[in-house]
Amino acid sequence: MRVLITGSSGQIGTNLAQALIEQGHGVIGLDNRPNPWTDAFPTCILDLAQTLPARRGALGGAELGAVDALVHLAAHAKVHALVERPLGALENHQMVTNALEFARVNNVPIVLASSREVYGNLAAGQPVPEGAADFRRAPSPYAAMKLAGESLAAAYRRCYGLPFAVIRFSNVYGRHDNDMQRLERAIWIFRQNILEGRPVTVFGESKTLDFTYVDDAVAGLASCLTRLVAGDPGVVGETFNLAYGQGHRLVDLVRLIADTLARRAEIRLEAARPGEVTWYVADLTKARRALDYRPQVAVDEGIPRAMRWAAEHPAGHPPVGSQ
Repeated sequence: MRVLITGSSGQIGTNLAQALIEQGHGVIGLDNRPNPWTDAFPTCILDLAQTLPARRGALGGAELGAVDALVHLAAHAKVHALVERPLGALENHQMVTNALEFARVNNVPIVLASSREVYGNLAAGQPVPEGAADFRRAPSPYAAMKLAGESLAAAYRRCYGLPFAVIRFSNVYGRHDNDMQRLERAIWIFRQNILEGRPVTVFGESKTLDFTYVDDAVAGLASCLTRLVAGDPGVVGETFNLAYGQGHRLVDLVRLIADTLARRAEIRLEAARPGEVTWYVADLTKARRALDYRPQVAVDEGIPRAMRWAAEHPAGHPPVGSQ
């Protein structure tokens, strides 16, 4: 099959594209910037946040050709940044609308990327199933618009018969994500500060999240995509958590990174910031059953892998001590 991936220059998009190509599929990317990691597939440069009329094989001014499926990953992904600039969340919703319109006009199934942010701040306890999301608990504009996008996809299915599935990711990390000049991810901020001997700020001493190694996330996403295209009734119109299924405190993650780097970490604790989720562990029951999802890489294995990747691919990191 030939798959269109929006947000194809980002971490999940790049890894998914490479995996699909290795499986013999065709890929075309769509992003607002070139892919800094690979030239293994073509990328159309387009700002999906603009109003872009869709027609057969095209979106706005981009000729994309015939595709068999669409994976929509494009988004402004800095949660706290969208607390400070909520219009960015509206732009995310515009991206979802344009992606759904392309899928509708071209009659192709769509996998929509969502986030564990939609669950809000639940009390620490049992792993969180997909049915626990409630718009009244949305902790941030980012989360609220992710829920709105999921709802819009369901409306497209009811009105137009559009096949879709939703994936809720949780703190995906690994390869192709240490581009700190574009997107500041926690593990790379921690790494950089530790290497430079600066204190590491953690917002919330007990903050606990479910970190997902990128190979596991891509395996689950590819399984969902394949089954959606095949019309699997257990996948069409459904929502799935993709994570590892185990929580880790951020302070412990900092210590693991420091141990991996054979450095010392000075941790500075501050209160959690507005809009941030402070506890989440995914219930993977549904993904195991419908997608045969079996995550393989625990944090204590994945973090060393990620640190090795960053050491071998330092382009996303300014050299230590540089301005």
